[in-house]
Amino acid sequence: MKAIGILHHPKIPASQSLSADIARWIEEQGYEVWQCSGWDEEAVRARVPQLDLLITLGGDGTILRAARIGAPHQVRILGINMGRLGFLAEVQPAQWQERLKEVLEGNYWLEKRMMLRAELWRSGECVETYVALNDVVISRGSLARVIRLGAHIEGHYLTTYQGDGLIVSTPTGCTAYALACGGPILPPELRSILLVPIAPHLSLDRAIVLAEGVTVSICVSTDHVAILTIDGQSMMELAHDDRIVAQGSPHSGLFVRTRSRAYFYKTLMERLGNPYQTGGVEDG
Repeated sequence: MKAIGILHHPKIPASQSLSADIARWIEEQGYEVWQCSGWDEEAVRARVPQLDLLITLGGDGTILRAARIGAPHQVRILGINMGRLGFLAEVQPAQWQERLKEVLEGNYWLEKRMMLRAELWRSGECVETYVALNDVVISRGSLARVIRLGAHIEGHYLTTYQGDGLIVSTPTGCTAYALACGGPILPPELRSILLVPIAPHLSLDRAIVLAEGVTVSICVSTDHVAILTIDGQSMMELAHDDRIVAQGSPHSGLFVRTRSRAYFYKTLMERLGNPYQTGGVEDG
């Protein structure tokens, strides 16, 4: 590694002071360092091609932004958790110097996480393309009325979902909105696409796991406004007969890990508040 970027959270003052501390330490180790707000996507996009590592200071949202921008350039991401959940973060603030020293010495492994590529088609034309690490969600708007979503897999009709919407998720997103809607928990390095209906009404109410290589096409049928959301961070309105085409992205999110490869399950149990977790030998 030669060039390292640090992205702080503009709404968390402590992340800005920590960014300055980390930057000084990195420079003392002889590396080039650059700092920026994680919300300034234009500035980050301009600089990312020259970086080897992105350190994020914030929550999972900051990491999601960094992954979408960094993945096409194969930039590695190290998340320092200053948010609430921290499913994606690797390091707690008090550990940053110890863990970063390990990383710079090459004592880490690289976790590759699948991402989604989604296209919005309107009147036979692709009008926008998106990339997501967590999920692509098609949902009803502000009115409490169902929408109908005709789903096709590889051009073949699957079913019509009727309800509040549909989540198209990666394994990373299985612990986000998909989990809240009753979806399964998938290993983060699995390369599959997950379909999870949102509040289905008289239609398929089970999640479906698809192979990475398939293409999912979803046609919107509604007499009011529907919404397309990418990673819970960007939103656009959908109209009747709009179509969303989703498939695995050619790029992966690259995450620097220094913990055991079983870290995901430990983190999951901590976040779920497992009352039987003892931190030692399993009971019974």
